[in-house]
Amino acid sequence: MAIQVGDTIPQSTLKTMGAEGPTDVSTSDIFGGKKVLLFAVPGAFTPGCSITHMPGYVVNADKIKAAGVDTIACMAVNDVFVMDAWGKAQNAEEILMLADGMAEFTAALGLELDASAFGLGTRSQRFALIAEDGVVTHINVEPDTGVDVSAAETMMSLL
Repeated sequence: MAIQVGDTIPQSTLKTMGAEGPTDVSTSDIFGGKKVLLFAVPGAFTPGCSITHMPGYVVNADKIKAAGVDTIACMAVNDVFVMDAWGKAQNAEEILMLADGMAEFTAALGLELDASAFGLGTRSQRFALIAEDGVVTHINVEPDTGVDVSAAETMMSLL
């Protein structure tokens, strides 16, 4: 069953690129005591993610943070090197790029996507959530292939 409003973010370890290279970061460190807007994409560098989804968060990062969000995070089932390169290519300096390389966190959220037909294997569904101190206050999962309910503009209206 997929995570819902009122649920606590499950404990998991993701990867981000630190100054010394790949670094483990726990969900408790990401979400604990903070207001976090996490959006997830099926894959870095894919057209919908690069042309539509990520740019909305990059352009609106200052407004999102001004609305009380401590951390804007982007997650995909990709490796940390790909997520780091994609963040740089997208000028996403204000966004915490998170790699869920083995889809363990995605599975714990119950938001896996079988993209085997496209040669991609298990990925994350496209979604966005807001959590306060690790508790989900809003979650929007895209019902289809577009970027609508998880777009930056939609999530900003919930802040």
